[in-house]
Amino acid sequence: MFETCMNAKEFMEGFKGKWMVAGGWAIDLHIGEETREHEDIEIVVFREDLQKLSEHLQGWKTYVTEDAQLVEWDLSQPFDSRIHEIHARHEEEQLEFLLNFREKNKWKFRRDENITFPLDHMNLHSAQGIPYLNPEIALLYKSKNTREKDDNDFNYVFPFLNERQKEWLKQALIQHSPTHPWLEKLLY
Repeated sequence: MFETCMNAKEFMEGFKGKWMVAGGWAIDLHIGEETREHEDIEIVVFREDLQKLSEHLQGWKTYVTEDAQLVEWDLSQPFDSRIHEIHARHEEEQLEFLLNFREKNKWKFRRDENITFPLDHMNLHSAQGIPYLNPEIALLYKSKNTREKDDNDFNYVFPFLNERQKEWLKQALIQHSPTHPWLEKLLY
């Protein structure tokens, strides 16, 4: 179970910055079981750790998304602040890195910098010791262009969220996406 996440953990062990699993895998790690198949694995890193990531990905081909296309990119080159994904490939291995913002002791939501979270509490650890993004933050990211799998992730993890997590997600959605259908369940 969680072989993909364990492989990512093993690969990231030498990385000198903070990292954590994101997306659907973060939801499953929080629940403690794989609830669906995953196309890829996403890993959160902070923008200021790009140099460390570049060093860690020596020998990997790296790409960024520009105009919905993957474009090969040398991570030592300057980054436009609009770029928030790095795709890395090496032989059969593929990882996606999501660049996040932080300021002092707070994580900042890139789509609305008024939405923050204490940096010290933005991730948890699975029973296997894998750091993962708090599910309420993962769900906030999933609230944009919500697909069926995102709705399923929300419904699977909802019973595993404590009241603080539900309240934070509710307030973040009210601020960022006040008509989102998940609010119906979070408001009652």
